[in-house]
Amino acid sequence: MIIHVEDLKFQCIIGILDFERIKSQDIIVNLTIDYNNENGFINYADIVQIVKENMVKSEFLLIEDALDSLNLKLVKEFSSIKSLDLKITKPSILPDCKVSVSNCYKS
Repeated sequence: MIIHVEDLKFQCIIGILDFERIKSQDIIVNLTIDYNNENGFINYADIVQIVKENMVKSEFLLIEDALDSLNLKLVKEFSSIKSLDLKITKPSILPDCKVSVSNCYKS
């Protein structure tokens, strides 16, 4: 089975620039989870809650660190995950584009 969470938008502190450490900014998270459903399903509402809570609480400096942290948290919580594709976008950090970082994780 594959779960897709698309365009999950919320605000958090993330970034290394001075102004990014002061005020929350919009971010968009997209993820795809391939998992083994033989022992039950993964509730996508739980996935969304874990992502939001981890991002807001951690106030990451780098998107890369946020991606790695989310991967570890989700795989620990849901052992049936086989692979996880994560993408975090900052839609407003630059005036003329969106900036994203993504990674694919295999369990």
